[in-house]
Amino acid sequence: MNDTIATILKHRSIRRFSDQPLADSQLKEYIRAGQMASSSSFIQAVSVIRVSDSANRAKFAKLAGGQPYVESAPEFLVFCADLSRNRDRIRRDVAAEEPDFSWTEQFIAATVDVALFAQNVVVAAESDGLGCCYIGGIRNDPEQVTELLALPDLVYPVFGLCLGYPDQDPAAKPRLPIEAVFHQNAYPERGETDVVLDEYDAEVADYYQRRTNGKLNVTFTQQMAKQSASQTRKFMGEYIKKQGFNQH
Repeated sequence: MNDTIATILKHRSIRRFSDQPLADSQLKEYIRAGQMASSSSFIQAVSVIRVSDSANRAKFAKLAGGQPYVESAPEFLVFCADLSRNRDRIRRDVAAEEPDFSWTEQFIAATVDVALFAQNVVVAAESDGLGCCYIGGIRNDPEQVTELLALPDLVYPVFGLCLGYPDQDPAAKPRLPIEAVFHQNAYPERGETDVVLDEYDAEVADYYQRRTNGKLNVTFTQQMAKQSASQTRKFMGEYIKKQGFNQH
């Protein structure tokens, strides 16, 4: 396999970093790599905010559920879906009529743009030997994030990213078997992938037992059952509408 594929296949989340800083030019190179990701209709609906203020870092670590690496990582970035920039430019330079960026499809397209952009950043950084950890926990309190980052309407924080040189070497979590995610012509019949998923449950349980020295014994299916019951964030729908997205 080539070096790019090898880098991608070695990915794992890093939560402990060395003190080695990143140069500004280095970080901007990763952001430029992010910009080269595909963009729906060329909307380029992404803004990335670098959080360097130590007091704000501490606030982000707390609101993300007490994740200390948010505060200690050399870099912490917040990736935002941003249609405000396009709306404001249209108002200024075209202004034929008030632009409407409140459709659900535009919300989806902007969110997808952010994910593609961020993954390019991660692959670029990991190719240089850095480690990363996505932080979805910033959506625990999107109102506070909006205030901390002074986000206008038509901008919302999708996730954060810790970035730096690793100070640990964890094993990669086993992913779903390819038979469970890659299909030919149509979605499989219910139960058709049960055998490979049963094997995967056993593999995940073994992974957690080895990683925790026997303290945790949980399958993927059990973990997803817990996730489905706990990761509700019922306030997100109203928050997204408050920011001007997803009105119709």
